[in-house]
Amino acid sequence: MNRRRTVLLAAALLATSVLKLPSPALAQAAYPNKPIKFIVPYSPGGFPDTVARVYAQHLTEKLGQSVVIDNRPGANGVVAAQALAVAPKDGYTFLVTDGSMFSINPAVYKNLGYDYKRDFMPVYLAARAPLYLALNPSVPANTLQEFIALAKSKPGAMNYGSSGIGSTHHLTMEAMKASLGLDLTHVPFKGTGQAVPALIGGQVDVLFSALPSLAGFVKNGQVKLIASNAAQRSSQAPNIPLIAELIPGFDFAPIVGVLAATGTPQNAIDRINAEMTSVSKMPELVKTFSTAGIDALSSSPADYNKAILSENERLAKAVAAAGIKPE
Repeated sequence: MNRRRTVLLAAALLATSVLKLPSPALAQAAYPNKPIKFIVPYSPGGFPDTVARVYAQHLTEKLGQSVVIDNRPGANGVVAAQALAVAPKDGYTFLVTDGSMFSINPAVYKNLGYDYKRDFMPVYLAARAPLYLALNPSVPANTLQEFIALAKSKPGAMNYGSSGIGSTHHLTMEAMKASLGLDLTHVPFKGTGQAVPALIGGQVDVLFSALPSLAGFVKNGQVKLIASNAAQRSSQAPNIPLIAELIPGFDFAPIVGVLAATGTPQNAIDRINAEMTSVSKMPELVKTFSTAGIDALSSSPADYNKAILSENERLAKAVAAAGIKPE
């Protein structure tokens, strides 16, 4: 009897101690419980940085934790990729970047030091910024079809500007040229700040640029907008037709999204995705983005992955059409 009581007592004590142990769910601190960092591979200003800062402001309010921006420009994204790689894989450090880091850079530069499929996990597709095909008023065309007919009637006689060799502006035009059999001479500039004034001054006939860089000139009759390079019409300019309406599948509008390092906990990815999806529908964010020529987007991580892989394929073909060789 004494032995039996001893066994029962030991079993009871063991059961009590097990009940007192915290479950894994209870033991784990609620996420997030400290500030979150958004690494941006560019200097302050510009498309990815704007997207990161606007979302960060609203996420800070929703999450109850600060979301801070860490600008890490340099070495074609390598500096930012390394900063993400060395950070703890705990769901508190993310990368906010445009697609060129994974589509254009690998086709243009050798030995980048990072690889999309190996090093990154897609979290959220945040925004898109369509580029618009703009003509100098002296060009005798008012529609995309008229411009194409004009260019084909004068092969090699017309030129186009871009913000630089290998830029999205450059590759969009090269993809369009390849699809339609156009012969236009490329005149590269150092950024949109030089290219758009060249269009206004008549040094180039046509170029692609974001709406904020063109809107004032359009209003004053100094520029004609005839098409967009996005897959869907933008609420910013719903009357501007798409090149995709003429060339099925044509989509070269820059996108920006959030990525995590491989190995980041799924619960952190899911939480950030859910909160950013909610934030993307806020009227204040939509209005701020619209002023900057940006469309707010939302997607699952799987859909964002598809968007990246599809963009990589399209831009690789454009790089080949442009004759750009890896350096």
